[in-house]
Amino acid sequence: MNRRDVSSMTTTTIAAGLLFSSVVLARPASSAAVVDVSQFKNGPNGLKYLVSGAGSGGRKPQRGQKVKTSYTLYVNGFGEEEGSKKIDSSKGLLGEKPFEFDVGVSKVIKGWDLSLLDMEEGESRRLIIPSELGYGEKGAGGKIPGGATLYFDVKLTEIGKMPTFNERQLKWLEEHPL
Repeated sequence: MNRRDVSSMTTTTIAAGLLFSSVVLARPASSAAVVDVSQFKNGPNGLKYLVSGAGSGGRKPQRGQKVKTSYTLYVNGFGEEEGSKKIDSSKGLLGEKPFEFDVGVSKVIKGWDLSLLDMEEGESRRLIIPSELGYGEKGAGGKIPGGATLYFDVKLTEIGKMPTFNERQLKWLEEHPL
């Protein structure tokens, strides 16, 4: 191949690239997907949910039991919706880091406690959590504005063993229903 062939090939490649760019840029912007909220079920206290993946065997956690979850949190809609903003996730650059906590004892927002106590091990859900069951009028961490509705993709990945409660803990559970 001589210099002329290379020059001709380069010119053709550049011209093709410009043509492709103009075609791509000329396409109308596609509208973002909108989640059909009418498919969501009503949960307690204004919570809405959609089962997006079946659980494995019907085992649900009990109050005080340790659970592991994977999740992604958005505000202003789910991730595929225009204007939504990803706030936090258990999925990072280095892989999945499950979020572990004792469920049903106010270690997390009330919307999570109510949702996870109703989920089966292995089940995935999309949650729409109203502000009153989330961070309320104060918001959180400078990232979640006051009064924000929260949108979660969550999976209950594991249920731990049931703890043994002492008398004081049992009394607290009785005095603090969800």
